[in-house]
Amino acid sequence: MIKLICVLGPTASGKTKYAVRLAKEIGAEIISADSRQVYRGMDIGTGKDIADYTIDGEQIPYHLIDIVDAGEKYNIFRYQRDFAAAYKDITSRGKKVILCGGSGLYLEAVTKGYELPDVPQNQKLREELEQRTTEELIDLLKSMVKTHNTTDYDTRKRLIRALEIAFYKQEHPEDEGIYSLDESFPRFLPEEVLYIGTEVSREERVRRIDARLDARLKEGMIEEVQSLLDKGIPAEDLIYYGLEYKFVTLHLIGELTFEQMREQLAIAIHQFAKRQMTWFRGMERKGTKIEWVKP
Repeated sequence: MIKLICVLGPTASGKTKYAVRLAKEIGAEIISADSRQVYRGMDIGTGKDIADYTIDGEQIPYHLIDIVDAGEKYNIFRYQRDFAAAYKDITSRGKKVILCGGSGLYLEAVTKGYELPDVPQNQKLREELEQRTTEELIDLLKSMVKTHNTTDYDTRKRLIRALEIAFYKQEHPEDEGIYSLDESFPRFLPEEVLYIGTEVSREERVRRIDARLDARLKEGMIEEVQSLLDKGIPAEDLIYYGLEYKFVTLHLIGELTFEQMREQLAIAIHQFAKRQMTWFRGMERKGTKIEWVKP
């Protein structure tokens, strides 16, 4: 029996619209698995496209979008708890659940029930680690923990967070409670999750990403980031969120011209989409069956 449908795919592959159509057909509600759409006020840059959740005049209910303020540091540990609450709410009303997103780590954290630690930030350690090269950080992590997939740490932010957790575990070996999910967390057998991947050709994906980026710039993405800065959110916090918020912020604080920002951001999004596909292929190699469709 299928208890969860998971619609995944790289950015600009049409997964949200596919999930919405499917939700209408089967009477489901959607839980977002996007690590940045949780933030209020970060709409254009994260591609929330709330209008996509309305189909044939019907609003498809969605969850875990706009749940925290921009500037907060939301993490995967919190996401697991929020997913569990949303899943319980939806199923208690007799509705089916579709999990939709492109964040492979978020998707697997809830479908596989990863035991993840709620480790506090260590700013002093982070500052020390920032002084090291990415290669040094990877070597350090490998010396401390068994890493099964280096794409798990595809940004310095994730790499440093992994080291922060590793150091904490080393210093607090007795603190086992932080690694367990409580009994209310939904556990899924492999056959209880249906994975559907939205796939487009590389050429089409490149075209869509470029067209969407230009559209978002015209829709006011720069103004959106400026409004967040005007609200007092530090530039370094916006840069922390990556991609659109990183490069537009660098443009607004004078470190990049508009042309440099547009070019570097496009390259970064293309690289991000490639990493997403690498993650999904890695899921398949580890035994996850994904049914790929062309929306």
